[in-house]
Amino acid sequence: MKPLNRTTANVRPPFPEKVMQFGGGNFLRAFADWMLDVYNEKTGSELGVLLVTPIGRDNYHKWQEQDGLYHVLTRGLQNGEIVDKTHLVKSISRIMHLYPRWEDYLKSAENPDLRFVISNTTEAGIRFSPDDNKTDTPPNEFPAKLTLWLYRRYQHFNGSTEKGCIFIPVELILKNGENLRKCILQNADNWGLEEAFKSWIQESNIFCNTLVDRIVPGISRDALPEEMEKIGYEDNMMTQGEAFHFWVIEGPEVVQKELPLNKAGLNVIFTDDLTPYRTRKVRILNGAHTSMVPVGYLYGIETVRETVEHEVMGQFVHQAIFNEIIPTLDLPDEELRQFANDVLDRFKNPFIKHQLISISLNSVSKFETRVLPSILEYEKRKGELPSCLVFSMAALLNFYKGSQNGKEIPLKDDEQAISFLQNLWSQCDGSKEALSELADKVLKWEYAWKQDLSQIAGFQKKLTDYLLKIEQEGMQKAVEEIL
Repeated sequence: MKPLNRTTANVRPPFPEKVMQFGGGNFLRAFADWMLDVYNEKTGSELGVLLVTPIGRDNYHKWQEQDGLYHVLTRGLQNGEIVDKTHLVKSISRIMHLYPRWEDYLKSAENPDLRFVISNTTEAGIRFSPDDNKTDTPPNEFPAKLTLWLYRRYQHFNGSTEKGCIFIPVELILKNGENLRKCILQNADNWGLEEAFKSWIQESNIFCNTLVDRIVPGISRDALPEEMEKIGYEDNMMTQGEAFHFWVIEGPEVVQKELPLNKAGLNVIFTDDLTPYRTRKVRILNGAHTSMVPVGYLYGIETVRETVEHEVMGQFVHQAIFNEIIPTLDLPDEELRQFANDVLDRFKNPFIKHQLISISLNSVSKFETRVLPSILEYEKRKGELPSCLVFSMAALLNFYKGSQNGKEIPLKDDEQAISFLQNLWSQCDGSKEALSELADKVLKWEYAWKQDLSQIAGFQKKLTDYLLKIEQEGMQKAVEEIL
């Protein structure tokens, strides 16, 4: 097995550095860097990535020995067909550990060709700290490190409006680009930097909000030797992602003009408002996940794939998505149905074993953000309540009993949510009257739902009927009867 580097792999020298990237974890390697490499190959572009390690412990010595090269395994289902591909990523031009090379990091700001900045520093990475100082080498927080880099760039190019950058963070927080800009401006204020610099930040730089979606399970340590044997190289940075990928970038038209990733056949959308796409993802993908968990688990199924491939439960999930969730959304129907079919392919991915119990964490709050909005919008538009989604709510309540047929259910949620529901069940004898009272108290549970749901016509009766059906007939027969 050969070591992997540009000589052994017979790969051209690195491209010029036009992208700076903070972080090099599995997600960025299988998402952004992979996309940039595909884009380079298919369009003849030459975007090289300067990869900067945002925290002290990441030095990526082995990756540096590989000259920035690594493989991405793409495995999953696409349009019902199995996908199993290997791609050698060559987009990383240089890897810099900024802690011992702080001055080199600042010096990179003087590169006139560097235009894009991508980051993934976890959800906690985009934050301001008043304890960061201008004289720190480096400061602790990522936005502070970036502020000093930008200040060097501003000074070196004398505030040129043409030397601003386009920032494309992929941290999983709302309005990630806007929050990054806010933190940079807070640092500028905290350090007493000139007003002209702050104006340059706001007027000459573009901060995009983004939405990203790709499951990246990576490769386990045990499986790595076998995968290396298959490709014939010793690749310590190899990773794996599902076949589906999706990137929404919210920003002005110049972003798409300068980085038209969609022209390489990549699933990238440029928009001036990503809200409908976030809603689509939360309602269809996350909503289907959350609504299937208690029903599938109590039905006796263990994984997502088994659930959607099951004769009965698969019909339940399909009906919930296509008949009850999609009618509440405002994007074109063809787009929504294609996305939903992609979601079902992802759920059926034979390379990922996703346990239902593992995604039951905090199910009450997940139901409130992912499923309840579809229920309310469906009722608003149709004048009636959606059967599968309300049944899922009944199943959720049953799930929070904490046991089934004498077997404990390992609940993981906010302690107040667990105790509230288990206390209600302890006072319920299973009669229709008792279940009706339980349903009424649950619907009035504003701590969970942020509103009183008992005012919605027919909600208490429908929820009570489904609770009674589950109690008297069991989950399997109850599901069959509502379909």
